[in-house]
Amino acid sequence: MHHRATSRRTLLTVTAAAAAAAVTGVHTPARALGEDDTTPAARDEKLRRLIAGMSLEEKVGQLFVMRVYGHSATAPDQADIDANLKEIGVRTAAELVERYHVGGIIYFSWAHNTRDPRQIAELSNGIQRAGLAQPTPLPLLISTDQEHGIVCRVGKPATLVPGAMALGAGGSHADTRKAAQIAGIELAAVGIRQNYAPVADVNVNPANPVIGVRSFGSDPQAVAALVAAQVKGYQGAGVAATSKHFPGHGDTAVDSHYGLPTITHTRAQWAELDAPPFRSAIAAGIDSIMTAHIVVPALDPSEDPATLSHPILTGILREQLGYDGVVVTDSLGMEGVRTKYGDERVPVLALKAGVDQLLNPPKLDVAWKAVLRAVADGELTEARLDESILRILRLKTKLGLFKEPYVSASGVNRTVGGAAHLAHADRIAEATTTLLLNEGGLLPLSRRSHGDVLVVGADPASPSGTTGPPTTTLATAFTELGFTATALSTGITPTAAKIEQAVAAAAGKDVVVVGTYNVSATSPQRTLVARLVATGVPVVTIAIRNPYDIAQLSGQRATVAAYSWTDVELRAAVRVIAGAARPKGRLPVPVQRADDPARVLYPVGHGLSYA
Repeated sequence: MHHRATSRRTLLTVTAAAAAAAVTGVHTPARALGEDDTTPAARDEKLRRLIAGMSLEEKVGQLFVMRVYGHSATAPDQADIDANLKEIGVRTAAELVERYHVGGIIYFSWAHNTRDPRQIAELSNGIQRAGLAQPTPLPLLISTDQEHGIVCRVGKPATLVPGAMALGAGGSHADTRKAAQIAGIELAAVGIRQNYAPVADVNVNPANPVIGVRSFGSDPQAVAALVAAQVKGYQGAGVAATSKHFPGHGDTAVDSHYGLPTITHTRAQWAELDAPPFRSAIAAGIDSIMTAHIVVPALDPSEDPATLSHPILTGILREQLGYDGVVVTDSLGMEGVRTKYGDERVPVLALKAGVDQLLNPPKLDVAWKAVLRAVADGELTEARLDESILRILRLKTKLGLFKEPYVSASGVNRTVGGAAHLAHADRIAEATTTLLLNEGGLLPLSRRSHGDVLVVGADPASPSGTTGPPTTTLATAFTELGFTATALSTGITPTAAKIEQAVAAAAGKDVVVVGTYNVSATSPQRTLVARLVATGVPVVTIAIRNPYDIAQLSGQRATVAAYSWTDVELRAAVRVIAGAARPKGRLPVPVQRADDPARVLYPVGHGLSYA
């Protein structure tokens, strides 16, 4: 323990008083850490005094952002207690904070953290109470992956806005910024102050299994501009944005959750294709950048994953690009970062590479003790830890967490899922739907000639757990517009029996709408569409994820790209198909021919309109 007791005690008293004021509404004249009129130099001096008074265990804890099961910080369900005991060795979020002094917690829907907005806010407040009850009372930085589109942790009744590639199709910087602003305002209202978005990867590989529609597109400059817009939207709403995955995950055929991808770009190609969105994010004042578990030999010939690469994170990101904000790893539970080194070495190597926040290690006790041991052995210095802790506490200060760590129920009720936000989301979504094919001017559908609609197709699980299923959402949207619509789920891999059922159901219908999901050359979705086309009933396909599906299909009369299967994007697609909205989206990626990938079927910028 360092001995600056007087300074530390004074600072912590002020911090605790500010936190109490945020809950009770009773504000004292004391100047809390992070007041707007504190100069950066004075702020940093206060933070350094605070850090100097922390134990080594507290310092190490500040570097970790950890998952925890349960809807409550102190009284989760028994199944979540059991999961916490098994994976972390604690019962609750409060115990996690008390034992490991973690600097942040990440929310997941599968960890039962995000049931509804009021519950999320109460969980956040419980976590902050635990943080302020520590020997060194510190607020936590609560984070999540709320990219929107196909990656959402907080669902309805919160507002869901279009995802990145949809916004890329819309092409509006203003809409892209507004979407992030809405999302940020609602995240902040429930106590989530760091969002792992926007994705800054440039999706130049249609076969990319992990990025795809999570990217704004394939043009580096277009992606860069949209990344900057979202950074400004999120951070203007009081939420730390996080551009990811540095140095660029857009050209890989391997999912780093399950393997270690290698990016073969030369350094010149990296500078041209991958770097621009990250440069743009830094210029926009990005608060945090997430690393990628990828190997880029041109940037680091050691072939260490970027998360563990000093040449990439310090040499390029810190020194070449001039970034001095927070660097957070992608999840340390992913196979990509665990392939080359064991779980004890990964956190130490990440810190040596230049990382500040260690996200979600598979075994927290192993990772936490490994960092402690590295300091004891001299492999890491306390001064190195202090550098990262200073960056983390600067960010907490900037976000006002020392002044107001808590959120209120009234703020949730006033903000989350409000009518104005929902209306904005619908308007933005309408401008993203892309009409790729419209043979014979079938669209927009007329209720008089095509009023009886059969909706079939894939029903993937809701990204947030609160939307869909897609076929039902589509059919309901048609019904609300005056059509007669029937839904029949045929699945991502429809069986022969399901295909026959769909063909039988198409008899007598005026039109069949098929929701397609990542159609491959061997997908039975191709057979489904072909059999429906053979009935003679007009077929309209909606690509509910990647827009590349159209290259694998033939015979349909019309195709639209929705870029995600959340309700907001599916409803917008139906409004376009039915003529309640005009198609305005333009492809932000090229669609190549299935039989000759070297040739482009639909170029970037393709998108039809109604006459």
